[in-house]
Amino acid sequence: MDTLLAGTNVLFILLGAIMVLAMHAGFAFLEVGTVRYKNQVNALVKILSDFSVSTVAYFFIGYGIAYGVSFLDGAEALTAKHGYALVKFFFLLTFAAAIPAIISGGIAERARFYPQLMATFLLVGFVYPFFEGITWNGNFGVQAWLKQAFGAEFHDFAGSVVVHAMGGWIALPAVLLLGHRHGRYGKNGEIFAHPPSNIPFLALGAWILCVGWFGFNVMSAQTIDAISGLVAVNSLMAMIGGVLAALVAGKNDPGFVHNGPLAGLVAICAGSDLMHPVGALVTGAVAGALFVYLFTLTQNRWRIDDVLGVWPLHGLCGAWGGVAAGIFGQKAFGGLGGVSLMAQLTGTLLGILVALVGGFVVYGVLKATVGIRLSQEEEFEGADLSIHKISATPPYE
Repeated sequence: MDTLLAGTNVLFILLGAIMVLAMHAGFAFLEVGTVRYKNQVNALVKILSDFSVSTVAYFFIGYGIAYGVSFLDGAEALTAKHGYALVKFFFLLTFAAAIPAIISGGIAERARFYPQLMATFLLVGFVYPFFEGITWNGNFGVQAWLKQAFGAEFHDFAGSVVVHAMGGWIALPAVLLLGHRHGRYGKNGEIFAHPPSNIPFLALGAWILCVGWFGFNVMSAQTIDAISGLVAVNSLMAMIGGVLAALVAGKNDPGFVHNGPLAGLVAICAGSDLMHPVGALVTGAVAGALFVYLFTLTQNRWRIDDVLGVWPLHGLCGAWGGVAAGIFGQKAFGGLGGVSLMAQLTGTLLGILVALVGGFVVYGVLKATVGIRLSQEEEFEGADLSIHKISATPPYE
C-alpha cells in the first residue's frame, strides 16, 4: 500500500506539473494576441526561452535556496518514493517560471532579448525563491514570528502572492525602467492606442490558462490524500466572478472579458482551500472589476505602458487575493478559519517589498550595464525582424 500511495502521489503531482506547463502556452498566446503583428514571433520565442532558462536557474540554484534541497547527490537519492522529489521540483518549477512569463507581457514590444534572459536567470535563481522559501518552507523564521504575533501564519495555498503578486510587482520596475513604447503617448498629452492584433489568439491564451489553472490550484495539495474539491469549485466560482465583473465594468470589451477570469483565478489562489464558494465568487468579482479599473487608470492617466496589464492583473489582483484569504477564510464569512487578516496583510506587503526591490535591482543593473531596450529603429521595425529575422506572416511571392 505504501508503494501504491507513493506512485499515486508521483502521478498526481506530475499531472499537475503538466497542466501548469500547458499554461505557459496560454501566456504565449495571450501575449501573441495582444501585441502588434510585428512582435508576435518574439512573444512565442520569449516564453519558451524564458522557461528553459528558468529550469536551469531553478534546478541548480533556486530550489536549493527555497527548500535547501540539492539534486547533485546521485541518482539513488533522486529515485526514492518513485522519484517524488523530482516531480515535486518539476511542479514547483512551473510556478517559478511563471514569473518571467508574467513579466514578458508587461515589457513586450521594446525589450531586448538576451538581457531579458539574464533577468530571468537572476529572478528565478535568487529573487523568487527567497520569498518562496519564506512562505512555503518557513525560512528565516518569518512564519513562526507571524504565528506568534497574530495567531496564524501567512497563508498562500497556491500562490496569489508568492507567484502572481511577485511577478506583477517585479514587472512594474521593469516597465518603468524601460519607458513607454515610441508612439504610445504624445508630447501634448495625447494617447495613441495600440489595439490587440488578434482577438482569437488572445481568447485562446485565456482559455488555456483557465483550464491549466485547475492544475495550478488543485494540485497545490501536492499529495493525493490532501486533494480537496473545495479548491476546484472555489477556483471555478472566482473565475466566473471575474468574467461577469469584467464584462460589466469593461462594457463588453473582449480584452477585458478574457482577462476577467484570469484576474479572478489570480485572486483565489491564496484562499482557495479555505473560502466558502460564495466568498470565492465575491473575491473573483472584485478582482475582475479591479483589473478593468486599474488597467484603464495605469494606461490612460498614469501613462504606464504595461502592454498586457500584468501589474494590475497579477500584481494588484494577487495582492487582493492575499488579503481576501484573510477575510473570506474566516469562519464568520463561511470559511474554514485558521487564518489572520493581519498576518495576510503583513505577508502580502513583504512579498511586494521583495518583488519591488528585486525588480529594481535586477533591471536597474542590467539597464546600467548592458541595456534593456531596443533602439527606436529596431522597435519601429518590430522585435520579430530585429531579433529573430522573420515575421509571423511573411509575405508571399
